[in-house]
Amino acid sequence: MAPEPGAERTNQDGQNLSPTNGETAEPMLAPEWSLAIHGGAGSARRDTTDAEDYYQALRDVLSLGSEQLAAGEASLRVVEEVVATLEDDPRFNAGRGAVFTFVGTHEMDAAIMDGRTLAVGAVAGVKNVQNPVRLARRVMEESDHVLLSGPGADDFAAYVGARRQPQAYFTTEPQLERFRELRARRSAAASTDGDATARADGNDTGNAGVPVDFGGASHLATVGAVAMDRYGNLAAATSTGGTMLKRVGRVGDVPVIGAGTYANNETAAISCTGRGEEFIRHTVAHDVSALIEYASLSVEDAVQKVIRETLKPGDGGIIAVGRNGAIAMEFNTNAMFRGAADSLGRFDVGIWEDVRGGRP
Repeated sequence: MAPEPGAERTNQDGQNLSPTNGETAEPMLAPEWSLAIHGGAGSARRDTTDAEDYYQALRDVLSLGSEQLAAGEASLRVVEEVVATLEDDPRFNAGRGAVFTFVGTHEMDAAIMDGRTLAVGAVAGVKNVQNPVRLARRVMEESDHVLLSGPGADDFAAYVGARRQPQAYFTTEPQLERFRELRARRSAAASTDGDATARADGNDTGNAGVPVDFGGASHLATVGAVAMDRYGNLAAATSTGGTMLKRVGRVGDVPVIGAGTYANNETAAISCTGRGEEFIRHTVAHDVSALIEYASLSVEDAVQKVIRETLKPGDGGIIAVGRNGAIAMEFNTNAMFRGAADSLGRFDVGIWEDVRGGRP
């Protein structure tokens, strides 16, 4: 049974999860459920990004997840459904619309985590799975493992009957055009520099590290969702096509639990987006959780501290939902496609620093 609006919420150990006012210590109204989503952090120019389409896509998926949470659906199911919907949307770099490796193929990663039990499933480098996040949940629930990668993950998908697609399904014209242009620029840079081979470090830079401007949304990958349901349980899910021109076999932070994805009912649910190697080096998602657990920071302060003090400008962004339903969304790029909603009436989406309210 869901708690009465405004009632104090406790976790499974009876601890009070209701936020308090720091000055008066009076109980504040805590949301019954909360949801945050992201569609990647990176560079997006205001004059050329088709912002209205992105705003509407974010509103639609935020509405989907909100309705499910309001109806009493479990947070684990909701984050899976939200991320799967974003994977099917060709505007985002996950599932259909995934970026290309240096040789022109698609390799996708995903993870999902249950904050109630710390159960987790992840896949890396899958090539033929329509919804990698759904396969990640199958790994969690139908295998003895946490992470499956490459051909083994695709074989497991066939074994459990996951929906599969040919590589062509994941290709979209905007990403194909971007891939061809970036690879051509790198080839030209290699010739100019006298190098035999252009760099393939997975970042949107030329051979000398000069940013390549594609005029639109050149976000650094990844979609994600974090949620608290009406029963106080947290969950997180993240999915990505990786970084454009990455080397075959490159795995980023998304399926590395504690780097790009983490959920624990005692602290928060976290999903990250940006330069995966940096998020792995600093175990960013778990670092947020640890700051809440050991330094007694709020989820908002923990996320801000990691974004501002651990990561470098331009590295990416983080969304999180705390155990009291508080939502944090921070980024140090010029944009992060994002949205947040809760049972108290919050419903807003954003790309740049400003946010827009209102349901679709």
